[in-house]
Amino acid sequence: MEYKIIRLVPAEFPKCGEIWDMDAQREFAERFRDELLSGNRITYVYIIGDIFVGEISLVFDTGDPDYTVKGKRIYMSRLIVRKEYQRRGIGRTLLCHAVKEARKMGYSELSVGIDLDNYPAMKLYVGEGFDRITYLGEDEGGRYMKLLKTLSP
Repeated sequence: MEYKIIRLVPAEFPKCGEIWDMDAQREFAERFRDELLSGNRITYVYIIGDIFVGEISLVFDTGDPDYTVKGKRIYMSRLIVRKEYQRRGIGRTLLCHAVKEARKMGYSELSVGIDLDNYPAMKLYVGEGFDRITYLGEDEGGRYMKLLKTLSP
């Protein structure tokens, strides 16, 4: 299938609803939109035809040094692929695209948070070089860890 990866413009943000349920995650959707508008978040969308199939974001400042350090470490957020398109390599393609973009911006580290019970994500990130645990803990969503990947130039 022919696909393209585009940088999301804020005006097209509502189309991300094709990928995830914005109504069920209204608080997150509002924060996501605000970060896009402020320039704190860049989102890349995987498109087949005119259908939004998957997305991944890079966030410049989370306020948490495990995730972001100005000019050095950028946070990878929200790698998500529509259920009917999963297990086709789309997540890996988006991840590799985000890594390439972070390198182009001059970052030397990329961070991510992963729920401990999300084995497919764990396998993907570890397989792609996220090899340093910076935090292991629990929040209202359950047990998770923060992982770090060093980006070679």
